[in-house]
Amino acid sequence: MRRAARAAAQGAAQGAARAGSWRGAERGRTDAGADAGTFLYTSEEKLRRDRTPWTTVQAVLAPLQFAVFLAGLALAVRFLSDGEGFRLACLSMLLKVGLLYTIMVTGAFWEKAVFGRWLMAPAFFWEDVVGLGVVALHTACLLALLSGWLQPARLMALTLLAYASYLVNAGQFVRKLRLGRRPAGGMPALVAVAGS
Repeated sequence: MRRAARAAAQGAAQGAARAGSWRGAERGRTDAGADAGTFLYTSEEKLRRDRTPWTTVQAVLAPLQFAVFLAGLALAVRFLSDGEGFRLACLSMLLKVGLLYTIMVTGAFWEKAVFGRWLMAPAFFWEDVVGLGVVALHTACLLALLSGWLQPARLMALTLLAYASYLVNAGQFVRKLRLGRRPAGGMPALVAVAGS
């Protein structure tokens, strides 16, 4: 009898702890989304994300920018390895910079529509911080190309550094994309299914 009572009490305590953590998540989300119990969007934010056309714009621009990145990476490496294709590497870098600027501006509109802030929303703070560094490096490439400030090999080395920073930032966003697929409102998928 005591064992049954103790087991029931432990079960109730565990249930209350789960309910308490669920209620805490319902009030808001953690911006880091570091572990399995954290969520990227509140229910309202997820609804705004799903309704804004800026989500579609980002969904089109992100893979396009990645494709241009891959082509530009191959062209820059080719130039550095055999000295061929500098003009193509530069054209691809210019296209990449243009796409980066476009996705940063439209991303600011997306953040405003979803989180009410143009930039540095808590859920995407570190992605935005790193993104500003990516923009700075790509802008340095653009200025170096237009001014002739760097020799071609050094320009391509700077371009590779800018591309590496972009790859880190893209990885951050892919991680957040995966976190964003969790159910809204801070309720884990297992609980959401069990509760329905």
